[in-house]
Formats: sequence, structure tokens, C-alpha cells
Amino acid sequence: MQGLRFAFGPFVLDPEAGTLLRGDVPVSVGYRGLRLLETLVRRPGEILGKAELMDAAWPDTAVEEGNLTVQIAQLRKLLGVTGDGGEGGDGWIATVPRVGYRFTGSVQELSGVKHRSLALPERPSIAVLPFDSVGNDPEQESFADGLTEDLITDLSRNAGLFVIARNSAFAYKGKVADGRTIAGELGVRTLLTGSARRAAGRVRINAQLIDAASGEHLWADRFDRGLGDIFAVQDEVTARIVHALLGRLGASPRKRPNNLEAYDFCVRARRLMDDTPQAAREAHLMLTRAVSLDPNYAEAYRWLAMNHWMGWVHSGGPTDSSRGIALELARRGVDLDPDDAGCRWVLAYLLAYERSFAEADAEFAKAIEIDPNEADAWAALSDVTVLAGRVDEGLEHIRKAFRLNPFPANWYHLVLGQAQYAAAEYEAAVETLTRDETYRTSSRRFLAASLAQLGRLDEARAEGELFLVGNPDFTINHWAATEPFRHAATLEHFVDGFRKAGLPE
Repeated sequence: MQGLRFAFGPFVLDPEAGTLLRGDVPVSVGYRGLRLLETLVRRPGEILGKAELMDAAWPDTAVEEGNLTVQIAQLRKLLGVTGDGGEGGDGWIATVPRVGYRFTGSVQELSGVKHRSLALPERPSIAVLPFDSVGNDPEQESFADGLTEDLITDLSRNAGLFVIARNSAFAYKGKVADGRTIAGELGVRTLLTGSARRAAGRVRINAQLIDAASGEHLWADRFDRGLGDIFAVQDEVTARIVHALLGRLGASPRKRPNNLEAYDFCVRARRLMDDTPQAAREAHLMLTRAVSLDPNYAEAYRWLAMNHWMGWVHSGGPTDSSRGIALELARRGVDLDPDDAGCRWVLAYLLAYERSFAEADAEFAKAIEIDPNEADAWAALSDVTVLAGRVDEGLEHIRKAFRLNPFPANWYHLVLGQAQYAAAEYEAAVETLTRDETYRTSSRRFLAASLAQLGRLDEARAEGELFLVGNPDFTINHWAATEPFRHAATLEHFVDGFRKAGLPE
């Protein structure tokens, strides 16, 4: 995504990329140091208090003031005394006694930020950007979001297309950016944009398919239909896009819900799945109502099964009853719609935790066959594959997930960090697991283990203690007994890291 870079002396700081360059040479600086430096250079010449700086480097964490002193000293050593940063012998960062610190150098905010561009895949590629809703009505916004999500799912089932996942498409919601920039950051050739409105029993949809490189409109149309025709409109839009990109008809239309109110509940619940425990409970109510209104709505059963799984995560682990309920709901979803890739991979994931590994592998394979663009399926498969001891294969799966979903949900970073730890890529794991997207989650246990394997035991134990604050019932033995390991050496590798980090047996 777009962001500022800051130039001072021979240095360029790119907070978004997490890099500090001296000329063209990277400077090795830790995550905390980068956060502190970013805070200082954003407000050059201002005196920043110690509390504010500690909040920036250690968000939501109580730390001793000595930690800040150590980080500032390390930054001064890395930056040296150069150019206009030599005031008072402190280099670029001056100490204000009993108050805090001040960045003394001149800082230039660089225009023309270099955007990360991804290589185009071999297949025709597309991102469906969030459709605009008319007015400020939350129901209109929810309807437009649901339409966008469904079009992404419909298109991704076509093996001849490369389709960007929902999370990454919605990273641009409400943001102003030109199509060429968005396409470059997502690594696609075409964009689908549009608007949607539902009123007085009718739906009005405008859609445009754009070649991002040339700006040419490949296809555009307007639909004004009865509300009951909404799914037929979705199928028609999908068919027109597939024909424009591939010159042929796409996959057969998905099985649709029979009740529009149930569909609305499911759309609203989707957005709450990766949120807080309170949001998960709200999603549970919506999804329970959805299946009550439409007992044959496969997607609602899938999300309800996943909702029970998220309940396990937030409560520290699955109970026997919640495991059974989640598995039953996932099976029901697959029975109702065997061609729903989402239902398939959720069932596969739960089966792995039941150690029904042969059935889980078959369900994962079927999910990928149905929808090779299902990024969540690739990420979940990575998790299970790594614990089976096939670490290189697991790394390949999670990298494929990130390519389909460049701005994913935070749990992708946990899965990547876990895979990097399993591959003994500890430095890479630390970098992954200290990103803002995942640093506040239960991934801290893998961060602690990675730090321990690097010999950074004080940091490892500090991260382990923070993890235990949010997961007070965690024990190594219980974790080892409940995770779907199939490879003894891989299990022992994780246990060894946890022990070194001081996590309880």
C-alpha cells in the first residue's frame, strides 16, 4: 500500500517496507528501533516524551524505561554522527534531560513513492474492487460488499483465471488510488469496478471491466432488475467477465441461497469472522438465524463451523462438544453443496485436528481442484502440511496464499512464521512475526521460540510471558497433544523452542 518514505543525510527510511537504507545498502535495525526512528523522523525538531516513544515501540505493553534507553543508544550507534545530525554529541537523536528525545536532523518526505509491484501471473488476472454503495446507509454498504465478495468467489472458481482474494481487494475500500497503481500492487492485469444499490424491491448495478495498463474498458453494463434476480445478475456478470478474459464460458453457477434474509445475515457475519470474541458471538447469532431461515444454505453452515473454530481459538482450545459441533456443521455444508471449495477446506482443516488425515488430505485436494484461487485453502493447507513434516511444501503453499492475497488476514502471518520456524529460518520468522498485522495475536509463541533458537533468550522469555497473559491456560504438553502433528521430529523442534523460551510444560 502507499506510504511516505523519509530521507535524512545518507539515509532513507521506508516504514511500510520496514527498511532503512544508507545509500543503497540496507542497515540492520530491529523492529523496535524502526518504530522509534519512524516516530522521531515524522516530527523532526519536536521533543517527544519517553511515554509516547515507548507506546510507539511497545504498543499495549508495559516495559521498563531502560528498554527505551537501550534502543536509542543502538540507533545512535547505527546512524553515527553525520552531517547536520551532530548536535550535542548525540548524533541524530538528542536527549532532553528528564523529558525525552528530539530528532535533530533535516527530514525530507519523499514524493513519488515507489510502490511494490508484483509480477503478472501467466493466467489472465483480475481483482474485483469493492463496489460503491449509494448514500451512507449501512444496509446499502453491506449489500454492495456482499455483491463484491460473491463476484470474487464466482470468478475464482474458474481455473483459467487468477483472482485476488477478498481481504486484499477490500484493502482498497474507501481509498483513493489510480487503477494502474492498484493493479501493480496486486499483480493483476484487469480490474472490475462498479456500484450497487438496492431499493423498493429492485437492484441497480453498474459494472466495468478495465485493462489497468491501458485504461481501456473491456466491458461495461448496467443492470436494473427485481431483487429476486440478484443472483441471476451475479451469474450474468461473472459469465460476461469470463468470456471477456478467456473467450469462453466459465464454471457452472454456484448453488444459491433460497432466502434473501438468510443471505443478508450471512453477508454481515462474514465481516466479523476475523475480529474480536465479541464480534464472533454476534456472527454466531447471525449465522444461526441464517440456517434457521434457510436450512439448505451451505455457505452459512461453513461459516458457522468456522465460527465455532474461532471460539476455540479465543477460549484457549477446543472442547469435545465444540469440536463435534463444528465438524458436524462442516460436513453438513459439504453435503448440501459438494462444489463449494470453502466448505471443503473448512471440513478438511477440522478433520486434520481429528487426526482423520487421509480424509482431510482428500478434502483439501478437492477444494483446490474446485477453486485453485481459494487463498484461505492454501494457507490452511500450509499449516497442516508443515505439521506433517513436509516443510518445504508448506512454505510453497503459504507463499501461494500470499500471492493470491497480498494483504491477508493476520493469521496468514502466523502460518508463515510457523513454517519459517519449522524450516529453521529463525531470522525470517522473527521478521514475519513482529509485523503489526500479527504481533498482537497468539503467534507470539512462535516468535518466542524463534528468538530462543537465535540465543536471544531475554527477548524470547519476554515474548513468552506476554503470550501467556492472553493465553494463561497454555501448556506445551496440551498444545503438542492437540495440534495435528504427523512428524515426530517436527513436533520435537517446536517443543524445544517453547522450552527454551520458558513456556510451561
